[in-house]
Amino acid sequence: MWRIKKNLAAFLMAGLLLQGAAPLAGRQSSPQAPASPGRIRVTTELVLVNVVAHDKKGNLIRDLKKEDFTLLEDGKKQDISTFDFENVDQLLTAGAPEATVSGAESAGNLLRTGKKAVPSLDARDRRLMLFFFDFSAMDPEQIDRAVGAAKTFVSTTMQPADLVALVSLATNLHVDLDFTDDKQKLSAALSAYTPGEGQGFDNGSTGVSEGAAETGGAFIADDTDYNTFSADRKLLALQSLMQSLGKLSQKKSLIYFSNGISQSGMDNQSALRAATAAAVKANVSIYSMDIRGLQAFPPGGEAQAASLHGQSAYSGQSVLSDLNNNLSSQETLATLSSDTGGKVFFDSNDFSGVFSQVQKDTSAYYVLGFTSNNPVKDGRYRHLKVQVNRADLKLDYRSGYYPDRDFEHLNKAGREQQLEDELAAQLSQLDVPLYAGAAYFRQDDSHYYIAVSLVIPGSQIPFVTEKDKDNATIDIIGQVLEGGKFPAGRLRDTVKLAVDSTQQVRRKNVQYSTGFVLAPGVYHLKFIVRENQTGRMGAFEMDVQVPDLRKAPLKMSSVVLSSLRTPATNKKGAPNPLVRDQMETVPNITHVFTADQHLYLQYEVYDAAKGKNLAPAAANDQTESKAPAKAPRDGVRVLTSIEFLQGGVKVYESKPVMTNELAVPERRAVILQIDVPLQTLKPGLYVCQVNVIDDVAGTFAFPRFPLLIRESAPSGPPAGKAGM
Repeated sequence: MWRIKKNLAAFLMAGLLLQGAAPLAGRQSSPQAPASPGRIRVTTELVLVNVVAHDKKGNLIRDLKKEDFTLLEDGKKQDISTFDFENVDQLLTAGAPEATVSGAESAGNLLRTGKKAVPSLDARDRRLMLFFFDFSAMDPEQIDRAVGAAKTFVSTTMQPADLVALVSLATNLHVDLDFTDDKQKLSAALSAYTPGEGQGFDNGSTGVSEGAAETGGAFIADDTDYNTFSADRKLLALQSLMQSLGKLSQKKSLIYFSNGISQSGMDNQSALRAATAAAVKANVSIYSMDIRGLQAFPPGGEAQAASLHGQSAYSGQSVLSDLNNNLSSQETLATLSSDTGGKVFFDSNDFSGVFSQVQKDTSAYYVLGFTSNNPVKDGRYRHLKVQVNRADLKLDYRSGYYPDRDFEHLNKAGREQQLEDELAAQLSQLDVPLYAGAAYFRQDDSHYYIAVSLVIPGSQIPFVTEKDKDNATIDIIGQVLEGGKFPAGRLRDTVKLAVDSTQQVRRKNVQYSTGFVLAPGVYHLKFIVRENQTGRMGAFEMDVQVPDLRKAPLKMSSVVLSSLRTPATNKKGAPNPLVRDQMETVPNITHVFTADQHLYLQYEVYDAAKGKNLAPAAANDQTESKAPAKAPRDGVRVLTSIEFLQGGVKVYESKPVMTNELAVPERRAVILQIDVPLQTLKPGLYVCQVNVIDDVAGTFAFPRFPLLIRESAPSGPPAGKAGM
């Protein structure tokens, strides 16, 4: 099991963050570069309403125009911006056989990953039907019923204009067949479903002793937590499908084969609303079918069930409880259908009705599109009403929809889900510039502490004044994936800023530090930050390679360059190697300094060779020591110095520093710290070379880093302090 420990700190750093300083960090992945030109985010608020018109005899009306319709949202008239009529009754419009909507794009990529696919076949005047088999809680008999009903439809009722796709949910969500009108492919894919697809977990009731089956055990499990998780899992799978189906503008009909979804109070309401909102946005109607069919509830339970506890079998309470549980599991299905313009099919052993209803509802229909004149994104349900200028017509349409919520109207759960969604997104938001860097330090032979620093320009953080201080809150979430796939670490934190003057903060950078303990390997790190005043977010991704130093000639950590040391605070988790003598070295990830600053360097050497009769290290100061010389002794001998190069020419070299002691014996580490004043160097771009020599073993390393020295900032009022 991977170990992860967090070491959290936040600092207010002096100095401006230059646009040109980002390349010096050398750690930002190209897709996430904040300064990348040409990126445009397009959002649309178009709401689509499908309308089916019948006359008094039930005949479909096909000759209505845009001017014939009036559309109201919460009683206010809306301008119909788009109008279309879809007609799938004509066989001539059915298109060529064996064609698929996704073309060269595979079905798995189209629906599972959400990649943007360009359809090779225009789905206009086609009936798009998605069969969603929820096997996650079905028993073998129910699976046979669902698959049998679908097979019967394909072989006997499917029309040339029908395009059908197959999706199943068991242990995972699978796209088994993309949209096609090939009956042979559909029959073969349906035949591949077996009774073993399901998990067979009945999530219809919670564990109580009264009325529960007598199994001989004294423990009765409470299924409440499982039901909450199971319902959310089903609803999130539906939401994922809706988001992928939104790439096709035509109306889609999803036939949901299920044996019910049992909610646990209000715990699943957020996922239910998200699923229905995604379906409305994607123009998908859900037709829910309870595959359990017409059920009878004997007082003592069914023949295959064990006897019941208590007296419920004799009082009628067990039958009432079964009925309530059955209705509860059907209620969520009914909500999914009613809120998306579909219909429900319960308590019937004839499963053909759902298919004929879908064909009837999508034979000929009008698509009205409008942009709401209500700009408030509060996520509250909005009622729709469609009127036509002919009194003899009956209109079928969905009664309303849930609009999006902006950050201001998100509740705590919604804001947390927003962070999770952004962390999983392939293309993240870059509204807030974010920079990151990482350095590794060995903990033992197989584990390394990875120090990670995140930097946000202070000018990007809005503050509000409260109690004579300017306050701001930043949410941070991140993850570490081994090889870009397997979770190896996770971060979630909220940082509060309280400063006396935001004017000083806006000219500085806010830096956040954390750490992970990882084994050698290649890791992908992704971090999301969000300022909680307007909800703007930023992201940064990078790949980090943690080396295996066991075979390295000179075992050495990363070199940390810094312009700030701050008193360390007591923190839980793995010891931070950047903390030394109660002072913490704050990494400067951009390697940009000013001439009035000091350059602090810190790095470690591991398993240095031991020698005999070595001269002790000289005092690292400028004063003359009158103490008698120390006698040679056994130990290590590590030498280090710093050079500055410009145009391949050495322009500065520090005095050599020698150490004879293991500063951290438990890690077998020699800690090296050097302070280089930058006043003597002219502003410009340099190459900083770190010389490290193990004098006993005869091994060495000379890592180099780009470094920019800028002119000193003009003097001004003292900077305020930031509390986090």
